[in-house]
Amino acid sequence: MDKLKQPKIKIVNLSKVFGRAPKKMLQLVQQGMDKTELLTKHRHVLALDNINMELQEHSIEVIMGLSGSGKSTLIRHINRLIAPTVGEVLVDGENICGMSATQLRRFRQKKTAMVFQNFALLPHRTVIDNISFGLQVQGQSEARIKRSSHYWLERVGLTGYEKHYPAQLSGGMQQRVGLARALACDADILMMDEAFSALDPLIRSDMQNILLELQTELKKTIVFITHDLDEALKIGDRIAILNQGKLIQQGTADDILLHPADDYVRRFVADVNRTGVLRARSIMDVKIQSNPDFSNTVVVKEDDTVREVLHSMLSADSYNALVTNQNGKAVGRIDSEMLAAAVNN
Repeated sequence: MDKLKQPKIKIVNLSKVFGRAPKKMLQLVQQGMDKTELLTKHRHVLALDNINMELQEHSIEVIMGLSGSGKSTLIRHINRLIAPTVGEVLVDGENICGMSATQLRRFRQKKTAMVFQNFALLPHRTVIDNISFGLQVQGQSEARIKRSSHYWLERVGLTGYEKHYPAQLSGGMQQRVGLARALACDADILMMDEAFSALDPLIRSDMQNILLELQTELKKTIVFITHDLDEALKIGDRIAILNQGKLIQQGTADDILLHPADDYVRRFVADVNRTGVLRARSIMDVKIQSNPDFSNTVVVKEDDTVREVLHSMLSADSYNALVTNQNGKAVGRIDSEMLAAAVNN
């Protein structure tokens, strides 16, 4: 974990069983019964199985997996739309599972905002009234509501559509309204459950770019649910992979591509084009000679992708690259053999 970032959300020993006797069934799971047997023999669903996870502050934390992996169930525990069978969800050190109804209502209004896959807009309200809805629930002043709503309307590129209704908008525009509504509430935690999954590929890519652009300024804690690996690799500071209700691996895109935890993750990432994902810092040799020979060497940045490093080396007809950090200090080196190994592994 990045030592400069503290966990905003900590999930501890979290399990969820759906059915009439969840705690009794959980004992069977703890004794070795798997998800399939629990369902066929006892008609109970093991949705989450002993999840332990930290989600860092000011980062985009992607939780991904195939259908039935438990990802949407997990995100709904963070604002306690679903209560766990056992376990804790700590936000800023406070266990939300122990909150009263009043505390939980305040927590949802002030600390979290959610963007849904199906947009969840109010059809009888205009765009600007949809954006202002969360602020009205918070009890903000009319001046604050007007100022914030119009600000976020502009930020998501919907100026001129204030008086339109959701049915008059495309899917991508509706999702922009949903994003603006969530951001207007100024919550610490933004939760996005398959928020872009219903969009066409080009519109989906545009929404991803908008989210990344806004995050550079806002630095929210964003919990993003997806089943799309390309989307996860594009936007995630870290990625958690679930399978059958279990957390299989959590780490950066480079961690997961270079060091998959098991065969499931290895198969999951098998078809990824690594050159556009892996960064120079992940494949470089940090050992640099005290008096290095810079002849026939290009200079690249540690955050450059392998594809960018390869392009720089080919353009200069070079077999070596010196890697520098944001301050221009040399932090490593890459040669053609390292590039080949990164691409072919």
